[in-house]
Amino acid sequence: MTTNPQAPADAVTGSWIAVWIGRLPPKWLPYASLMRLDRPIGTWLLFWPCVFGLSLGAAAESRPFGSLRDLWYLILCGVGAVVMRGAGCAYNDIVDRDIDGAVARTKDRPIPSGAVSVKRAWLFVGALSLIGLAVLLQFNWLAVGLGAGSLLLVAAYPFMKRITWWPQAWLGLTFNWGAVLGFAAVTGGIDIADAMLYAGLFFWTLGYDTIYAHQDKEFDALIGVKSTARRLGSRSREWILGFYAVAFTLILAAGFTEHTGWIYVFLMLLAGAHLMWQVQNLDIDDGTRCLKLFRANRETGALIGAALIVSTWFG
Repeated sequence: MTTNPQAPADAVTGSWIAVWIGRLPPKWLPYASLMRLDRPIGTWLLFWPCVFGLSLGAAAESRPFGSLRDLWYLILCGVGAVVMRGAGCAYNDIVDRDIDGAVARTKDRPIPSGAVSVKRAWLFVGALSLIGLAVLLQFNWLAVGLGAGSLLLVAAYPFMKRITWWPQAWLGLTFNWGAVLGFAAVTGGIDIADAMLYAGLFFWTLGYDTIYAHQDKEFDALIGVKSTARRLGSRSREWILGFYAVAFTLILAAGFTEHTGWIYVFLMLLAGAHLMWQVQNLDIDDGTRCLKLFRANRETGALIGAALIVSTWFG
């Protein structure tokens, strides 16, 4: 059975990604949809913490980021972000298939529409996970153990919106695990700076995913799904400002702890200004604007990554 669902609101259209997906064989399209290949922002948000961890690890070793090993690890993290984000999305759709099938906005997803059976979806998750394992095994054993441990966070995530108003907090724990893994891959350990980085990224995710959740708050209310957007309501702007302020402070402190120097502070101010721009332009009742601001965190990640990497060159 095939389907031709309408592209989701946050799908990327008119880009090389959309063109590439459009050229896939028709029988592959439902699997591309399962992986959210048409919605790459999630892959970026999974990839950036890995970059931060790798570059902070270089700072901890008092050397410039950019060795052949660093570049190899960047490639591995990029591949890992694509396949593991895809596996996580497919798994989430398996768990949520009954909810998705009952809501007009999601009933055309591959599993509830019948384009992909639950059995085939599980096989797809398994295949992607094997690729992810092959990537993970390229790192040291501490990183391998940390990567394996993250599966517990991934497995629990789809159920969080059923039991807590703060599923975005669980996403923060899950999506930023790459900062810990990347640092461990470079240094063979974890220190206080990396812990501060991870904590800062946790609050970053609380902020941007609360913005994202405001798109879906009416649908979530109809089906009984919980979120910080529904919990914080009209106070969301103030809370998001607080989340971003804590995130900025902790990420800044993480770099300073590894002696990144004043150039890091200067470049991080650009990232901080970008976060403030998001808060100032937020309208929680405008779904299109919420999506735009959520997507803008790809650039936030690029600014933080640039601050860390450049600071290792001049620190």
